[in-house]
Amino acid sequence: MKTGTIRQILLITDGCSNQGEDPIKVSSMIAQKGIAVNVIGVLDDDQTEEPVGLSEVNDIANSGNGISRIVYADVLSETVQTVTRQAMTQTIQGFVSKELKQIFGKETNEEDLPPETRGEVQQVVEDLGETVDLQVLILVDTSASMQHKMEAVKDAIDDFILSLQARAGNHYYSIFQFPARNQVVKELLPWTNDGKRVAKVFPKLAAGGITPTGAALKQAVRSFEDVPSAEEWRDDSDDIIDSSYGSS
Repeated sequence: MKTGTIRQILLITDGCSNQGEDPIKVSSMIAQKGIAVNVIGVLDDDQTEEPVGLSEVNDIANSGNGISRIVYADVLSETVQTVTRQAMTQTIQGFVSKELKQIFGKETNEEDLPPETRGEVQQVVEDLGETVDLQVLILVDTSASMQHKMEAVKDAIDDFILSLQARAGNHYYSIFQFPARNQVVKELLPWTNDGKRVAKVFPKLAAGGITPTGAALKQAVRSFEDVPSAEEWRDDSDDIIDSSYGSS
């Protein structure tokens, strides 16, 4: 089985969008392009109740064939890595299920397989999770309400990039913020696989303004067209694994 490329958007936000297009509809359109939209909603450490606005977090991820979590800022770093891994596994499992259907000529789930075969399939999924090529666009909500959470966001991104460096598979990541002065979304770091470059982004992550989540997603996703080509990235050319295969 050839490895491929998994493409994800990782949206980090703390609440409901309040201007522009419906982010749920935009997320659905992005998923149709084979790009999963994962969303992490960030709570203040002293919050005892989940704000109503964060219900949008789950809706955006569901429509985008992604994974969602709502967490306190102090566990954001661990959650970013967990969500990315789970989303990769979901996509790979969908791809493997499609392969099984082609092999057996019918709808086949892992549970239907003999124990030994099922173990082999699970091993394939785990191996692909470490070796598959990964493109992650990190989209950070820097609206005014995120001001006290920015240090946690910076730490989480730093740890996440370190985790990418530890994988066997190739990876590229980019970082965008929304809103920005006089524009909906701003590219802070173009596509790169250089972990050292992330440090230059942190001083630029200042919070303030409204929350145009839908418009930001719509504009940021266009940058996937600028990811280095397969020829530039690696010598061999592999198939693309569509994240839409992993929908539930």
